[in-house]
Amino acid sequence: MPTEKKPPKPRASQKKPPRAPTGPRKRTAGGTAFPKPAAKGAAAKGPAAKKLAIQKPVATKSAAARRSLKSVVLDALDDMKALEVKVLDVRGLTDIADYMVIASGTSDRHVRSVAQRVVEKTKEAGFRPHGLEGLSDGDWVLIDLHEYIVHVMLPRVREFYGLEKLWDMTAKRAVRA
Repeated sequence: MPTEKKPPKPRASQKKPPRAPTGPRKRTAGGTAFPKPAAKGAAAKGPAAKKLAIQKPVATKSAAARRSLKSVVLDALDDMKALEVKVLDVRGLTDIADYMVIASGTSDRHVRSVAQRVVEKTKEAGFRPHGLEGLSDGDWVLIDLHEYIVHVMLPRVREFYGLEKLWDMTAKRAVRA
C-alpha cells in the first residue's frame, strides 16, 4: 500500500500575511477587540451594517447643471491673471480637438501656476485631463482636455510659434478673399 505524501510546509517567506481586522473596534474588559468578519455571502445585520456596507458613489451634478468645460477653463485663466486669452474654433481643421485656448503668462513660474490652476479647476468640475506637457520647463505648457487643448506660453514663445496664425480660420479666410 503506497503512502501518501504530505505537501511541504510553506517557508516563512511564503506565508501569507495575517489579514488586518476590519470594522469598528469594540471595547472589552480585556482590551480592544475587533468584530469577526462576516462569512462569504452572509449579509451584515444591525447598526454596524451601515458602517460596513459599501457606499454607492454619490452622483455629482447632472450634465445640465454641470458647468461647461469652456467656462471652467476661462474662469481658471482669469483667476490667475493670464494675458491675451484667445479661444480658437478648430473643428473644421483637425480631429484632435474642437477648440484651442491660447494664453500667455508673465514668467515661467506664472505659466506653470496658471496651467496648474487650470488642471485643478477642471478636475474639481469633473473633467479629467488627458495629458499635461511642459510643466517642468514653464515656457510652454499644453493641457489636453479632450475637446479643448489649452496652451499657456511665455509671450516670446507665443510670438515665435504663432499658433493664432496657424489655427485661426477667420484670418485664413480674410487672406484668401
